[in-house]
Amino acid sequence: MNSVVVTKFGGSSLADASQFSKVKEIVFADSNRRYVVPSAPGKRNAKDTKITDLLYLCHAHVMTGISLDDVFKHVYERYTGIVNDLGLDFDIQKHLGIVKKDLEAGASKEYAASRGEYLNGLILAKYLGYEFVDAKNVIVFNNDGTLNSKETDELLRNTLRNVEKAVIPGFYGADKEGNIITFSRGGSDVTGALIAASIEADLYENWTDVSGFLMADPRIVENPKAISRITYKELRELSYMGASVLHEEAIFPVRRMGIPINIKNTNRPEDEGTYIVQDTDEKECKTITGIAGKKDFTVISIEKAMMNSELGFCRKVLSVLEMNNVSFENMPSGIDTVCVVISDSELKNKTDKIVEEIRRACDPDSVVVHPNMALIATVGKGMAKRKGVATRIFSALTNANVNIRMIDQGSSEMNILVGIENDDFERTIRAIYGAFN
Repeated sequence: MNSVVVTKFGGSSLADASQFSKVKEIVFADSNRRYVVPSAPGKRNAKDTKITDLLYLCHAHVMTGISLDDVFKHVYERYTGIVNDLGLDFDIQKHLGIVKKDLEAGASKEYAASRGEYLNGLILAKYLGYEFVDAKNVIVFNNDGTLNSKETDELLRNTLRNVEKAVIPGFYGADKEGNIITFSRGGSDVTGALIAASIEADLYENWTDVSGFLMADPRIVENPKAISRITYKELRELSYMGASVLHEEAIFPVRRMGIPINIKNTNRPEDEGTYIVQDTDEKECKTITGIAGKKDFTVISIEKAMMNSELGFCRKVLSVLEMNNVSFENMPSGIDTVCVVISDSELKNKTDKIVEEIRRACDPDSVVVHPNMALIATVGKGMAKRKGVATRIFSALTNANVNIRMIDQGSSEMNILVGIENDDFERTIRAIYGAFN
């Protein structure tokens, strides 16, 4: 039995007719690429505007009583330009007219946003000679806007069982009343993953404008190495710290089914890209897989003698955060100390109030606030099997004259987290990367 590959293309991969041509070559290069999920056209250059943003603007114009003609003209020109440049015998004007009429009649914001993928899907289906399957008929949302996974899975499986090759637009679906509902931005990744899981595909390809994941941010580290294979667990760790080219929710449907994901570059299809897999052979594991981090945290350090023997101490601390509607990122602790790491976006000038309430609730010996902190994660499945990893990290930071304010290692031994000053962020990432490359 032939393999089945679900192939998703991002907005940059379908920004204009020349990109459509690349996509067609990629799809036709492998007959197993039977189901294609397109995004809306992205930017053609740095000064360009994404189609989805133009459609949001159209909706905003209608809601404020302003004519959408001037904005919709750009949408019209973009799509007719793609069709004309591809030489397609396809009446895109008819579909554009329907969308414009619906928007003028007060269609929802989510309907407006979804039409970018819808129109691109119609064009791509015609261009490839594939059947068009409207996502509103196979992606089901509940009335509260959450995905109905069970019904979606059944609909996709039953529909695609009878369709040899299809284009299914990403990003949107519909509730049971037929109202268009969208995922969050980047949701085409989720659509592709749901399709791959429902038909038990052999591979889910995600084509974008980068050749997979890199070990570190190229804006900080010059020419960082590519990651050829990464496990779902490692990806989650790195994604959480901000290193991601994939919508996080897209991981779960395919992970559950054990389907690998391949991140590929539409402009460099010969590159291997990054494979995201359930597990890797120990022989394939590198010491570290990647480095990522975030700035702008505050650490509240609480100290009290015999804290370890006081029942409910940490519960009291977390209760204070809960009462102030503040979540925490991390909570490293010792025998007599505990630290809570909180994003500044969560604190919102509540620091003094929280510290005072911790003092009243917990009667600590001291509470010290460390602002302007950054967290950097060094992630790798291979770390657990190799000695001296932490020593190499800390030695590199010592040599780079970086003061480490906090250290934490997950129980899986897959992640070493260091807290440093915001000002040392870039220097820390470069130092850790250099220690292992």
